[in-house]
Amino acid sequence: MSLLFCWSFAVAFYALCMQGAFSGKHEKRLLDDLLRNYNNLERPTRNETETVVVKLGLTLQQIIDVDEKNQILTTNVWLNLEWTDHNLQWNESDYGGVSDLRIHPKYVWTPDILMYNSADELFLSTYPTNVVVEDSGKCTHIPPGIFMSTCKIDITWYPFDDQYCDMKFGSWTYDESKIDLQLQSEDGGDTSGYIPNGEWDLKGVPGERTSNQYTCCPEVYVDVTFKIHLRRRTLYYFSNLIMPCVLISSMALLGFTLPPDSGEKLTLGVTILLSLTVFLNIVTENIPETSEAVPLISTYFNCIMFMVASSVVLTVVVLNYHHRSPTTHTMPDWVSSSDHRWAGGTASTPSSSRDFRSDLERNTSRTTRYVEPIPRWVRTVLLQWLPWLLRMQRPRKKITRKTIALSNKMKELDLKEKSSKSLLANVLDIDDDFRQIRTLSSTPTSSHNGGYTRLLGRSYEEGGMPSSQSSYCFNNTKELQNILKELRFITGSMKQDEENNEVVMDWKFAAMVVDRFCLITFTLYTIISTIVVIITAPHIFVA
Repeated sequence: MSLLFCWSFAVAFYALCMQGAFSGKHEKRLLDDLLRNYNNLERPTRNETETVVVKLGLTLQQIIDVDEKNQILTTNVWLNLEWTDHNLQWNESDYGGVSDLRIHPKYVWTPDILMYNSADELFLSTYPTNVVVEDSGKCTHIPPGIFMSTCKIDITWYPFDDQYCDMKFGSWTYDESKIDLQLQSEDGGDTSGYIPNGEWDLKGVPGERTSNQYTCCPEVYVDVTFKIHLRRRTLYYFSNLIMPCVLISSMALLGFTLPPDSGEKLTLGVTILLSLTVFLNIVTENIPETSEAVPLISTYFNCIMFMVASSVVLTVVVLNYHHRSPTTHTMPDWVSSSDHRWAGGTASTPSSSRDFRSDLERNTSRTTRYVEPIPRWVRTVLLQWLPWLLRMQRPRKKITRKTIALSNKMKELDLKEKSSKSLLANVLDIDDDFRQIRTLSSTPTSSHNGGYTRLLGRSYEEGGMPSSQSSYCFNNTKELQNILKELRFITGSMKQDEENNEVVMDWKFAAMVVDRFCLITFTLYTIISTIVVIITAPHIFVA
């Protein structure tokens, strides 16, 4: 029983298959009738004077790649070609209701539409799909393909740029009198099935029909150009390029807050400079290599690079100021107008102990000139005006406009006073009383020195030998010279140490002022340059 059932099922299945095989007799007969005398090289017109109207449309499916360096756009596109073939018309009722056919393009005439700006090796990138032919003779050909087209990349606003890539289609051999190529839709390309790209945002695909006359041929050729408008998404570049650059530059700013005595101030600046250089080398690998324009991000990186390099240079200046001292930089306090020089309040000893009075007179008559231990511009700019502008104060010293003016006035008065005092008075830091001694000694009425001289003279006249009173005066003079020597040495050393310490403190404060000034200046520079990039960019908040 089971064998009979299997045999019946096999016979029924074979009968159904044979019936299906003979069901397309009308379509076969239609194809035989249409293609019997059909020539696919012949233009499908009633006479040679007519023009074949071909409508071209484009459906953009996906942006596969935008190669900025090689300036190539890779897209997945469906072309839509429509024309009327008068040799492929039939009456639907004569062929069992067959209203359309699918014919391979090698059997029928198709327009030789190519993409003029193709960058593909084969130049033709479409797949040969069937042509849909209707009973009215209307032919529809929709070949898909991966198109590689040349695209001029404008990197002026990279990475906040818009790109306009053309896809230019036209007949390669038929001029305008043979084929009239027209846009299928005035809206341009169809983007209803577009797959969004992670790097580029599609803004539109407008189309334009143009007629051109090329130098090779006298005829006019028609082309349809689809202009793909792309806008780069900037979230990736903002988070991976701009923010790390800003953070690295902020670390360079923190170097100005590091104390110079720590010993790591210059090391930090050089390390940041090297890290920024390595980061920029990585960034430049993704920037298009062209000299037609400087990308906006390259301009920003160059500004930050200049700021970091300048911070390293100014850090060297700050360290130089901080470690300056009178032992490393010649800073004399007093210089005599003659060849006899005094350093730090010390003077050379008199040539003879017997000529003490004449040595005092020679020293008191010598005019002295004060030499500024710190250059005047440094004192004026770095120790007075810049601290006042930056609101910096020194311990036990208040810096205002009044104190600056008063300090300059006191400095001038001190210079005048020191230049008018004798050398010994300046060394001992006392009033100038030796001028009275010189004045009294030059008067006819003798004083102490005058009496001493006359006494000496009488002693030599009487006995040829000085008396005990003259010996006592000589001993006192020698002791006074020794005391003055010791006093000069002690007071000179103390005064020199005090002045050296004050000079060192002035240089250190000048270094602090330069540090604070650079910190504020470069901070403003970084903020302003970042804001300028954000404002200048055509769009920056596109995800």
